[in-house]
Amino acid sequence: MLRPVCALAVFLAVAGGGLAAEPPVDIGRYHSFWLWAGVKTQPELARARELYLLGSEVGAQQPVRLLSRRSAVPRLPDTPLWLVVRVETLAWPPEIYGQVLAQLERWRAAGNRVVGLQIDFDARTRHLEGYASFLSGLRRQLPAEYRLGITGLMDWSSNGDPRGLEALGGVVDEVIIQTYQGRRTIPGYAAYLSRLGRLQMPFRIGLVQAGDWQEPPGLVGNPWFRGYVVFLQNPRQH
Repeated sequence: MLRPVCALAVFLAVAGGGLAAEPPVDIGRYHSFWLWAGVKTQPELARARELYLLGSEVGAQQPVRLLSRRSAVPRLPDTPLWLVVRVETLAWPPEIYGQVLAQLERWRAAGNRVVGLQIDFDARTRHLEGYASFLSGLRRQLPAEYRLGITGLMDWSSNGDPRGLEALGGVVDEVIIQTYQGRRTIPGYAAYLSRLGRLQMPFRIGLVQAGDWQEPPGLVGNPWFRGYVVFLQNPRQH
């Protein structure tokens, strides 16, 4: 989930680019959340309409393996769930695909309403066609009842190769564009989001709890916009 703050974003912040900050992101105003391992549950989760739960990680270290990131299978029968797999390499051996699908089935067998698989990968802006090819192969193995989602960088909408963006749009059901790095909102996010019209695919905006956010003009009117997902975090220790 960590995203590099590129030089353009820093420049825009210094130059005054971006919208005036509103009060910190209050999760009481939102209904879809990411919940990572080690993050404590919060009362607002009781009314969540959708949860994205980190389930496992594909590390880059050789040999490439699927590493569990949850101590137990979740049991949340009343809330639609996405299984999130954090990915550091796309060089998956064949057994990884089977292990991911098996995890989906274990979650469903436990009585959960599993609606999809989300791949959380830091795909570089100039290599989106290769990423789309990987996702296409994954999609062919994914049972039809599951949706396929990904996370994305704000830079995609500004500098992404049109062919790569088109290829992604033909494969995934949604992309969540993340506006933060670690615990903080990336400076200059408004300049990036002004180019969201280039994304011809369903997208959401990913916010960070207690981060900065002001909704850009025209966002709600974008026909591809599907709402927000908030990345939950533990309160800071003072």
